Amino acid sequence: MNIRSQIAMVFHLDKCIGCHTCSIACKNIWTDRKGTEYMWWNNVETKPGTGYPSKWEDQDIYKGGWEKKGKNIKLRGMDKKSTYLNIFHNPNMPSMDDYYEPWTYDYGHLLDAPEGDDQPTARPISLVTGGPMDIKTGPNWDDDLGGSKDYARKDINMKDISPAEQEAMFQLERMTMHYLPRICNHCLNAACVAACPSGAVYKRGEDGIVLINQNKCRSWRMCVSACPYKKSYYNWNSGKSEKCLLCYPRLESGQAPACMHTCVGRIRYLGVLLYDADKIKEIASCDEKDLVSKQMEIYVNPFDEEVIKAAKANGVADSTITAAQQSPVWKFLKVWGIALPLHPEFRTLPNLFYVPPLLPTMGTTSSGTYESTSSSLWGTIEESRVPMQYLANLFTAGDTEKVKEVLKKLMAVRIHRRDVTVGDFKKEEVAKAFAETGLTPEMADDIFRLTSLPKFNERFVIPAAHREEAEELIENTADIKGNKGFGSVQKPKRI
Repeated sequence: MNIRSQIAMVFHLDKCIGCHTCSIACKNIWTDRKGTEYMWWNNVETKPGTGYPSKWEDQDIYKGGWEKKGKNIKLRGMDKKSTYLNIFHNPNMPSMDDYYEPWTYDYGHLLDAPEGDDQPTARPISLVTGGPMDIKTGPNWDDDLGGSKDYARKDINMKDISPAEQEAMFQLERMTMHYLPRICNHCLNAACVAACPSGAVYKRGEDGIVLINQNKCRSWRMCVSACPYKKSYYNWNSGKSEKCLLCYPRLESGQAPACMHTCVGRIRYLGVLLYDADKIKEIASCDEKDLVSKQMEIYVNPFDEEVIKAAKANGVADSTITAAQQSPVWKFLKVWGIALPLHPEFRTLPNLFYVPPLLPTMGTTSSGTYESTSSSLWGTIEESRVPMQYLANLFTAGDTEKVKEVLKKLMAVRIHRRDVTVGDFKKEEVAKAFAETGLTPEMADDIFRLTSLPKFNERFVIPAAHREEAEELIENTADIKGNKGFGSVQKPKRI
């Protein structure tokens, strides 16, 4: 076993209110510089919808992620030959129109306009060219437009959804939508790392965070094309690629990432997972129908003595192992089994997982018509107003049974808690909910506690950063190399 540690996250979609506080916190800290105006390392999308950048999920357009070739996998849009042939021209690169042209307003005109009969206006000014422009789109242009023909019905996840089911989703005043917050997934099999010709994109050994070395970046932008989630961006001012760094300076000081710290709905959880790196190739190359279950197998039990021994042999600190044992992500994934990866078919083995939305408990569809009431809470799972196939296209590579399994567990928790607090359920229905899901009343209470009433340090279990080991490593490197040619390597100052 090659046991390593990985910082992983869970987002609970039933709790997201689409307020964008997370996006603004990230923007104010990391991307308020020239060249980063269009970058949203954290963004919140409305689903159904085309997302940001537009249609990012359609890999027929962008050729991101991996695809299976025989028993192995290869980058979908490139290999070594095509990378070097297209290094100065990448036809699969997102254009500015896929994002948006960033702008500000000519506020000076409001103050300096001469007196006249007309109301002066602040015209939009491009932050790229500096000239006047017409605003055509933005990063959250399709927010809340659940029934828009321009956005929702062009969602690639609508494939295999029958016309009747689509009509039930988009009935006037009964439109269905949920929010999908996204950041970099810090994948185990990151396509951006594999695609970078200069080796600038790398995965940190101590916590698995994927970063871009700005000194090595040569602006090839292959990471932008290769990332199927389009979470690597190009800074047109500095000529370097940039991406979400999971606020690692905050993590190293024991603080939660900015987007998670400021989350109003408290939908976000962060913790450590231990995984067997020797299985990455095998799992990423498995059949598509097995991707979700196989990925769950790569995360190993942090309480197992053999796993602990192998982790310590690999340099994983005791504090990291303890954090993995207390990790809320471990509970969501392996103990309860209620969190799923986003688009596992991209084969990057992402480390950001989602608890899918259960949506209004009583809402059902019947003959293509949305109904707001139902005689049975348990029966609404099969007739949810969001088709199972849509959620399956998002989270399980099309496997509806895995989605139903998770939603039934979430519903079982609701039934149990209502039985505890109100007591208006038949005991047979409560027993049926537990029997079909494999949950126990104790497990249901634990899920309720962590999803509804968690304290800050229960949502974020952050391992200690071992600064003393990093210092020792840098000092040894300086001694060996005589510090020649290592102008950026300096002994860190103690704070």
